[in-house]
Amino acid sequence: MTVAAAGAATPQTRRRPVGTTARNLRSLGVYTLSVLVGIGIWQLLAMSYGSTLVASPRETLAAAEELARDGTLANSVIASARRILIGWGLGVLVGVPVGLLVGQIKIVRQFLEPYIEFFRFIPPVAFVTLSVVWLGIGESSKVVLIFYTAVFIVTLNTSAGVMAVSESKLRAAASLGAGRGQILRGIVLPSTVPHIVTGARLAMGNSFLTIVSAEIVAAQVGLGSLIWTSRNYGRIDWVFVGIITLGILGFLFDRVLRIVASRVLRRYGVKL
Repeated sequence: MTVAAAGAATPQTRRRPVGTTARNLRSLGVYTLSVLVGIGIWQLLAMSYGSTLVASPRETLAAAEELARDGTLANSVIASARRILIGWGLGVLVGVPVGLLVGQIKIVRQFLEPYIEFFRFIPPVAFVTLSVVWLGIGESSKVVLIFYTAVFIVTLNTSAGVMAVSESKLRAAASLGAGRGQILRGIVLPSTVPHIVTGARLAMGNSFLTIVSAEIVAAQVGLGSLIWTSRNYGRIDWVFVGIITLGILGFLFDRVLRIVASRVLRRYGVKL
């Protein structure tokens, strides 16, 4: 029976990799088709409106090679990526504990809620001028603006996750003698992790929105600065390179975040 069982299991074991490979190839085919359709529409728009308004895929690729040869593109990507990662990382580091406090302790929520509700409706671009005046044209002004963008999103998502924890779980833990710290570590935090990850992803997306306005005003290098400089020189193809690079960079950052979160935090119910 053991041999028969092993023989019966072998085809299933062999079919699983084949099925997984087929699904991966199907997904790759769909992605490739989607990209080709997008490039085709882009080419049609370029043909319809002319290169002065819409740079064609060929012209954009040539401009990207031009910017890559003199190091402008690489320097812009590195500068923008560094600012985004630092500002976003600080926003997550501050937003998560603040969100836990806001969601779990009522008096903290009542004290901080007016400020959170006030500032989260003011877009970061409104503070660009003030950040330059207060912090100068160095890295600090850009990082602070991205931090401002990220911290409220992470705080709100984290506090929402805390307040969504089942009251019956909290009461059951308290009845068993668990203290506030034990409840936080054993029940609240694990239940809130999916909300924290969602907040971090949303904050990452909004950080890319902020970096352009921050770099336009006070930066000599960066993708936002590249886009603005290209406008001044009338290089629409460089503008397209900057925009597409921002999209690709954001896609890669989000994909890495999803992969890491889904693998490291899977036990907490994170599925991305």
